[in-house]
Amino acid sequence: MPVPSQPVTLTAAQIAALNDKLSAMRHDINNQLSLIVAAVELIRHKPSTTERMMATLVEQPPRISEGLSKFSAEFERNLGITRP
Repeated sequence: MPVPSQPVTLTAAQIAALNDKLSAMRHDINNQLSLIVAAVELIRHKPSTTERMMATLVEQPPRISEGLSKFSAEFERNLGITRP
C-alpha cells in the first residue's frame, strides 16, 4: 500500500473528525464484543437459548469488520494512502 512520499497536512478539523470517528468505532466495537460475550454467557447458563443467540453471535463479526473498513478508508483518504 503506497504511502505519500511528501508530508501530509491535515487541518485541525480533519484531525478532530478522524478522532471522533475513531472514538465512535471503538465504542461500536466494544458494544459488539459485549453482545458476543453476553450471548456466550447466556448460552453457557441457559443452553436452550443457543439457537436464538447464534444470530447475535453471527451478526457481530461482519459489523466489526464493516466498521473497521469504513474507518480505514476514511483514514487512508485523509492521509493520501492508495491501494493498488
